[in-house]
Amino acid sequence: MRRIRARVTSRPCTFRSVARRSAVRLTAATTLLAALSAVPGPASARELPDSYVVSREPGVLPEGVAITRDGTMYVSSDGTGALYRGRVGAPEMKPFPARGLEGRPSSRGVHTDRRGRVLSVGGETLTVHDRHGRLLAARLAPAGPLGAPDLNDLAVTEDAVYVTDWANPVVLRAEIRRGGTIGPLEPWLDIRSAFPQFPARYWLLNGIVANESGTALLVASNGTEAVWRVGTADRDVSRLELGGESFGPDGMLLRGRTLYAVLNYGAPHGVYVARLDEELRSGTVTHRLTDGPFDLPTTLARHGCRLYVVNSQLDDRPGRPPYTVSAITDPTCGDD
Repeated sequence: MRRIRARVTSRPCTFRSVARRSAVRLTAATTLLAALSAVPGPASARELPDSYVVSREPGVLPEGVAITRDGTMYVSSDGTGALYRGRVGAPEMKPFPARGLEGRPSSRGVHTDRRGRVLSVGGETLTVHDRHGRLLAARLAPAGPLGAPDLNDLAVTEDAVYVTDWANPVVLRAEIRRGGTIGPLEPWLDIRSAFPQFPARYWLLNGIVANESGTALLVASNGTEAVWRVGTADRDVSRLELGGESFGPDGMLLRGRTLYAVLNYGAPHGVYVARLDEELRSGTVTHRLTDGPFDLPTTLARHGCRLYVVNSQLDDRPGRPPYTVSAITDPTCGDD
């Protein structure tokens, strides 16, 4: 930036002139501070809503949630198959005009990718929409070893979409090809090999997350009350060790080595946070957030220093409107 020299005058400086200029500067500064204090600054976490209304229509039963970097929130409906969209700064959400969902009775996992696309699963389909709701792709899952699929959640890496099947002990995979096109959804891993003696119909695969490099997946199983680590290169499966603690989450979120998990079965309902080792093979539960305003929480998303937890009401169908997402403070904020 070019500097502009101040013009020097030959006016003699007296005590009165100095005092007068000091008074003028003080008055100007006071006026400026008053004006600045009246200008609203950026929204802080305290100014954001503590609760978000997904819908006031009966039977919606929200289940999945995703939030983009700019604060756009997407929530899926297990009750109707619809998707909803809102902003973290506004307490009310609206239906997202996603085309092609008319035949899907439920939508569960929802995720966004770096291209701004909205990916969701439910029933036997994986769908991909652009931010305007235009259907870009629909991929049908084949039947599994126990019968028809019931897709639950998904994780997106640079080269693939991984999907869990609640009805079958199977993780499916769709390749992300050059240009971002999504390939067919195909069986990728039969997880029974990790625990052969466990009954196949009780695996009940739920949440799935991937590390940033896409080299490892964490897969939640309600039935085994455990999280399973899967290497994407060799499909090696091992149990995530958390000090012998029974840990069967529903939805999960992985941020670096911090695992956020929502538990609603076999433990007090709420958000549990664990710190994992570098290879995501073991860890320690550091926080148990069970006193929040939860109503059968199913999963969560993170934005800023807040966690957004879905209140599904799935244990009391069709539930009672309004259906909501609760925001709580992330206890690990600032740890990294």
